[in-house]
Amino acid sequence: MQLYCGSSRQFVDDTTLNRVARLMQDSWSAYFGYPPPISEMRAWENSLRALALQISYSKLLDHGVVLEMRLPLTSARLDCLLTGHDQGGREQAVVIELKQWERVQDSDIDECVATFIGGSVRAVSHPSVQVYHYQQYLVDTLTAFQDDGVPVALSSCSYLHNMRFDPLSPIFAPRFDKVLKVAPAFTGDQGDKLSTFLRSRLAAGAGTPVLDKVIHSKYHPSKKLLNHVADMVRGSAVFVLLDDQIVAYNTIITYVRKGLRSKKKTCILINGGPGTGKSLIAINVMAELSRQGINAQYATGSRAFTTNLRRRVGSRAAAQFKYFNSYGQADPDSIDVLLMDEAHRIRESSNSRFTARVQRSSRTQIQELVQAAKVSVFFIDDAQVVRPGEVGSSELVQETAAATGAKLVQERLTVQFRCAGSDGFVRWVEALLQIGDHPQKLEPYTESADFDFRIVDTPYVLESLIRERVKEGNTGRIVAGFCWHWSDPNPDGTLQDDVVIGEWRRPWNAKPEAAKLVKGIPRAELWATDPGGIDQIGCVYTAQGFEFDYVGVIVGKDVIWDPIAGRWRGQPEYSCDSRVKRSGERFVSYIKNVYRVLLTRGMKGCYVLFLDEGTRKYVEDHIA
Repeated sequence: MQLYCGSSRQFVDDTTLNRVARLMQDSWSAYFGYPPPISEMRAWENSLRALALQISYSKLLDHGVVLEMRLPLTSARLDCLLTGHDQGGREQAVVIELKQWERVQDSDIDECVATFIGGSVRAVSHPSVQVYHYQQYLVDTLTAFQDDGVPVALSSCSYLHNMRFDPLSPIFAPRFDKVLKVAPAFTGDQGDKLSTFLRSRLAAGAGTPVLDKVIHSKYHPSKKLLNHVADMVRGSAVFVLLDDQIVAYNTIITYVRKGLRSKKKTCILINGGPGTGKSLIAINVMAELSRQGINAQYATGSRAFTTNLRRRVGSRAAAQFKYFNSYGQADPDSIDVLLMDEAHRIRESSNSRFTARVQRSSRTQIQELVQAAKVSVFFIDDAQVVRPGEVGSSELVQETAAATGAKLVQERLTVQFRCAGSDGFVRWVEALLQIGDHPQKLEPYTESADFDFRIVDTPYVLESLIRERVKEGNTGRIVAGFCWHWSDPNPDGTLQDDVVIGEWRRPWNAKPEAAKLVKGIPRAELWATDPGGIDQIGCVYTAQGFEFDYVGVIVGKDVIWDPIAGRWRGQPEYSCDSRVKRSGERFVSYIKNVYRVLLTRGMKGCYVLFLDEGTRKYVEDHIA
């Protein structure tokens, strides 16, 4: 998708006649089904006028121009790509990031500066960091920029056309020297330097054929990217497999090899409860397939989980780590192997209110995923569906495989690597919560010396225990049922104390959309791994998919034990999860799954505070 595409001479004419923004508005409306925001229109008018003047000044009038081009399989759009030839006759392209900023401030966040945007001062990527990542992504994923034949050479720069050059500006701080060498930044009064940069790459013009080559190139990860993914994962000792994880890993590798030679699709289903190592297997498979040069991608439905994976493997490898809703527009079989971790979070549809009209799909999300890949691998825990709209299940995978004529391969993981390896504790929690169609017989839990399980009397004791464990060098977090309102941050970036039990008050973790947070408060997607996360209370949406040495769990009154009926009874009036509390008969099932997830996050111990005395007594009665 691009909003404007053509020759540089036509672009200059359209800008001079004040019609380029209108043309882009029409393209936006046709593509998304609604008009662009006024702020977007103003940005185009201001920035593109400055860009057109620069192109004219640089005498780059025989070139290709594409504006607002979407990077494949992402929602990110680059501002401008210029194409042409250098003096030696080589095909060249330059990505230009345009910024309207007039001033910036320093930021203590890596690779970021701070500027006024969206109504407040926020930390944002340094423009040269941003545009260099775009450059690297295109080189890694589009065939036009890769090694077969003679690839189009790609460069990048940023242009802050409203800013005056100041060598003391945070934009030119020494910590950005490395990126500025490969993706220089130019201010509005450095037009001569920007012109020299562009002409060194594009002086010979003839850019339209190059533009066609770029626009029509296929998505395919480069060999360098796949090797990088393999090296990043293989270089980490935390990804070692054991026992039946090894069996599942080799089963996947074997059937991937067979599936890529077959004319029919293959669906592989790996089913396992919490702590059985589904994510470890998925990451190791990803590394091995990448090492073999196989186009494998790793997808989840969790922003927090994906963000932390990308952080671990590095920004370049992040191109191969996607979300379930990334494949609505993917060509059939464009991916060799698609590894879907946390596949119980697959949704009914990838469409949302933000989905462009032409991008809206009539297919279900799982149909999109299976169609996109030759081999689809699903890692599922059937009892981790915690909210309406999440439909991923073993049954759904089996039905989809049958409907598409795919070969179905199934493996089950049983060895427990969480809760100190206590499979008995996980089974006890499931029986306690009456999870599943045929609950296990509930036997009293015999406390294991290896796994520290306690019921505590107050939130002060709960917090004290978790902080003690963390001081000893362990990881630990407090999590809770969604029984308190979740407030926006205060204007100064601090958090409101929403979780209130008597006089004890603590904040939830930050909202995903929080624009400004004071130093020490992590973003929502980093709450589980950032040390500052210990000061906030997490919910299932930030804890799911993660594990800690010790977890403290606050069990609210959204579901309680009914001793007369002998079953769990939902109390939606105590829930602040608006979607779940409207789920009708499924409410109790969702909430029980929530607490199953929260109670099984601990590797070494779990401390629990019950706010309903009857529920606490029921649990205590089943501890030997």
